[in-house]
Amino acid sequence: MSRYRPRRTAIWFSEAWHLLAAPLALFILIPVVMLFLRTTPTRLLENLASSTLTQALWVSLKTTLSSLVWIILLGTPLAYLLGRHSFRGKRLLDMLVDLPTLLPPSVAGVALLITFGRRGPIGAWLEAAGMQVVFTPMAVVMAQVFIAAPFYVRAAALGFSSVDVEVEQAAQLDGANPWQTFRYIILPLSRDALLSGATTSWARALGEFGATILFAGNLPGLTQTMPTAIYLGFETNLDTALTLSAILVVISLAALFVVKVVLSPGRRDR
Repeated sequence: MSRYRPRRTAIWFSEAWHLLAAPLALFILIPVVMLFLRTTPTRLLENLASSTLTQALWVSLKTTLSSLVWIILLGTPLAYLLGRHSFRGKRLLDMLVDLPTLLPPSVAGVALLITFGRRGPIGAWLEAAGMQVVFTPMAVVMAQVFIAAPFYVRAAALGFSSVDVEVEQAAQLDGANPWQTFRYIILPLSRDALLSGATTSWARALGEFGATILFAGNLPGLTQTMPTAIYLGFETNLDTALTLSAILVVISLAALFVVKVVLSPGRRDR
């Protein structure tokens, strides 16, 4: 009898946690489900032919792929520095990398605008050189990189730091130079973390809105991405907004599946 009661209490305690977790889970799930129930597959397919939708989709894909290239090129050295080296000011740099994830996107947009706008310190110099940044596709890419880069850098840094130092030292003892060690040892062992970070970063860039609309505007066919088209769609065409929202939800779920299932450490170890 004394053994039965603790077991019964443990079962009740476990069930209680399930009940306590349900409200927030339902709060996240129900609005997403309602988004798809608000329209029909037929209407979704019809809206896919809309010029506004196709233009926004094309701008989003083009700019996010460009952003991802820049994020990987610029973020990998920073991630390697944070993941494999100790130096004075590392904690400050680590905080700086995470700052864009905590800033309101509108603040990021204003910061980019006063820096690269016509009257900004860098924007004025670019203007004198005949290069305009604000309200161009370049501004969309810059806003996406600013907001999404920390997700890649953080994941990549964790991947680099997880590589055993003894493996690196063994490669160097075998005659490998630093570049060969990085190329053939550290990079392959960090592959899943890099892919996970790239996927998350791309998905975040695809959903970027606040910094983009302030820094790049909402010009159809030029700087209007899917999130900014959704914002406009609530005023002009709700069906287009619903279709774009559904597309972004599906893409986000696919990105999460890749990160949580395909590239998860547990799956790799099995």
